[in-house]
Amino acid sequence: MGGSISAVMTLLRLLLIPALLSFNLVSGEINRLEDSPRHQEWVTIPSHGKTLRAFLVYPEVNRPVAAVLIIHENRGLTDWVRTAADRLAEEGYLAIAPDLLSGRGPNGGGTSDFESSDAARNAIYDLIQGVVTNDLDATADFIKNLPACNGVVMAAGFCWGGSQSFRFATHRADLPAAFVFYGTAPGDDFESIDCPVYGFYGGDDNRVNATIPLTEDIMTAQHKVYEPLIYHGAGHAYMRLGEGPDATDSNRIAMNASWDRWLAILAEHGEPVSN
Repeated sequence: MGGSISAVMTLLRLLLIPALLSFNLVSGEINRLEDSPRHQEWVTIPSHGKTLRAFLVYPEVNRPVAAVLIIHENRGLTDWVRTAADRLAEEGYLAIAPDLLSGRGPNGGGTSDFESSDAARNAIYDLIQGVVTNDLDATADFIKNLPACNGVVMAAGFCWGGSQSFRFATHRADLPAAFVFYGTAPGDDFESIDCPVYGFYGGDDNRVNATIPLTEDIMTAQHKVYEPLIYHGAGHAYMRLGEGPDATDSNRIAMNASWDRWLAILAEHGEPVSN
């Protein structure tokens, strides 16, 4: 009898361990990160009296290159976001993804310390916008001043992070480009945008897409560059969902097409502008 109870308890522990270790693991993500030949490291960045933790990946190149600041979804800095950073580094870019929940998790931790993605999501929506912008500024300054960076820093974000990328373009004058993946535009400050904004949207995501026509009208009226592209049949978060083993054809096709478009545009803006 005792042996049976022990076996049951062991089985329960085995079933619970993956959930306790991380709520955001998806098949293939950890393997990609662990098998990557590129140098990855966690860095700490001072930001207005606190410490921000960020995931940094270096490309295997022989010269300074452009950097991409990746702003995570409303789930926080998940393993999928880290794989996106690694893939950008694979393509020759310096990539950094700050955990904007640094210090906000249990016991002062970050994203990985929350018990679930719902808990992390709730914490995201409690963040103060000014603090988020300060953290993004600190991250951009940090990576721009690394010897491995050529001085060019572009911003990209997904979902909540996509909206933050659009908003960051209203604030950061030295951004050469901002990439918005299924995020909405800020409510104002369009006149302060100096860089082109490139939008990536799933066709079956009307919550976000319903805001695009007005955004286009405002950006056009103010002579700003805004280039949205909608991928038919794809849903919200298709960049992440398109990599899953159960991905729909529409999400997978949109994901691949978006990577192609993203990389092509990054190449256009990745070199410093000579004075």
